[in-house]
Amino acid sequence: MTRHDPHIRPVIRQLDEAAANRIAAGEVVERPASAVKELVENALDAGARRIEVAIAGGGKRLIRVSDDGCGMTAADLPLALARHATSKIDGSDLLDIRSFGFRGEALPSLGAVGRLTITSRVAGADAAQITVTGGRAGDVRPAAGNRGTVVELRDLFFATPARLRFLRGDRAETQAIAEVIRRLSMADPQVGFILTDEDDGRVLFRADPETGDAPAAVAAARIGRVMGREFVENAVAIDATRDGLRLTGLAALPTYSRGAAVAQHLYVNGRPVRDKLLTGALRAGYFDVLSSGRHPAAVLFLSCDPQGVDVNVHPAKAEVRFREPEAARGLVVSALRHAMAGAGHRASSTGGAATLASFRAEPRPSPGAVQAAWVAQAPAPPAVDPMPGFAEASGRIEPPAPSDAVPAAFPLGAARAQLHENWIVAQSADGIVIVDQHAAHERLVYERLKAQAAQARIPGQALLIPEIVDLGDAAAGVLAAAGELDRLGLVVEPFGPGCVAVREVPAPLGHCDAAALLRDIADDLGDDPGGDVTGGAGLDRLQGRIDAVLSSMACHGSVRSGRRLSGDEMNALLREMERTPRSGQCNHGRPTWVELKLSDIERLFGR
Repeated sequence: MTRHDPHIRPVIRQLDEAAANRIAAGEVVERPASAVKELVENALDAGARRIEVAIAGGGKRLIRVSDDGCGMTAADLPLALARHATSKIDGSDLLDIRSFGFRGEALPSLGAVGRLTITSRVAGADAAQITVTGGRAGDVRPAAGNRGTVVELRDLFFATPARLRFLRGDRAETQAIAEVIRRLSMADPQVGFILTDEDDGRVLFRADPETGDAPAAVAAARIGRVMGREFVENAVAIDATRDGLRLTGLAALPTYSRGAAVAQHLYVNGRPVRDKLLTGALRAGYFDVLSSGRHPAAVLFLSCDPQGVDVNVHPAKAEVRFREPEAARGLVVSALRHAMAGAGHRASSTGGAATLASFRAEPRPSPGAVQAAWVAQAPAPPAVDPMPGFAEASGRIEPPAPSDAVPAAFPLGAARAQLHENWIVAQSADGIVIVDQHAAHERLVYERLKAQAAQARIPGQALLIPEIVDLGDAAAGVLAAAGELDRLGLVVEPFGPGCVAVREVPAPLGHCDAAALLRDIADDLGDDPGGDVTGGAGLDRLQGRIDAVLSSMACHGSVRSGRRLSGDEMNALLREMERTPRSGQCNHGRPTWVELKLSDIERLFGR
């Protein structure tokens, strides 16, 4: 950085309008996708019902946005290119913003760094056109055109060539533009969108206007078109209201999580935003049903009085500030948690598809090999069963349930077998269900402990002889949380340097290894030593610590892999899963069960 000589007074000078516009363009137009966003938002503000976007060279060589909105007159065109000239607001109240645009910066910024042509016509008048190149505007002249506006931007950043070096390749810029169109299309499902790449004539995205009387169904139809039918099938509907705020949309089941936060779309009064408060609330809504490194998928629309949110935070208008941020955050968190609990035992339908994909048919053997295999595997002559109707204990097979024991009211069906002392196989009304007994029971115990902890202290079971556990440096963290642990039914006391005495364990866990339990809890507390617990985020951290401890307790108190279950025990587990919230995924966000439909199984065998 160059510094001035303190003995030489620098001269303050007024920058000319072209330089000021180029500087302002750096805030508004970061890349071609930013230009597309501004132009499409202008079209939506104009009341367009169909918007067509054409690009070339990833938007660097060409961006053309055509709409059928209200249009502009010949007298409006020069004003549209003037900085801070807008028809959206009158400037008297910057908190009453009811449109996408309001700053009046987009068109002059684009004209300052590219070659911009605007052709527009209002109903009952002739079309007019104006061109601006590198900030120098030409005269308005007559043109031909339909009602609406066509904005054509060529050679973006030709006036600031240094900016071109910071852009990514054509493919990456094209993908960014497509993402902008997809996000905006979900904000207004009754508007049609088309995105075309003129380099090869491909239609990159198309969404025709959605029709219908029910707003929720119309929104879901557009979300499905953008996010995919699989997302809609594995999502729960959100519709909650609190303190003048309303949250609607779709949130995916925890088992339909993603490896990155690429499927999170948040809107405030129809405006796509990337707001830290809302994304934090989204994570908090899933905090005890997702494993580390996984991210939820959701499309959420938050509506409120425009006076309650400030959208004039950044020129790109992607950030907002709420007058009552805790109310907005609380609504998102509570609505998501309630929806996940209401989903009950539901798990992602993609689990069954992944299971089917793992099956591989064996290569077709020769006829001779088939005959030899049949002889080798032919069943022995039937032996006389000394106790008809019952299986020998050594066979670990329960008597088969009668064929009519699969009531339609049982979504997870009736247990038929246990495989490898870990997998329960059940027959449902139209397929088979495979359950991970340890993961499922761990979630059931976890939810039971959470319910007890929310109501009162979890009862403890006193140990006849206190168990002494050497935790080393971690002992201090465990003893610091002794009050929280006592409320959870785990009573600990100091017992010399680095040691802790366990006097009571949570009664719902039954017999458990107190030392192993305490070491796991020490690890949980070490991962999050606490910190500030004031406010919504702080309370979430505190609750997160408690839930992490409960999760470890549930793991130690659940049915272990390798334990043999009777038919009654397996069916009791299935019925409790059907009654328990969030039982479709374990405490780490993995599915607890998958279902294979009969039609899919038949397809495996070529039937």
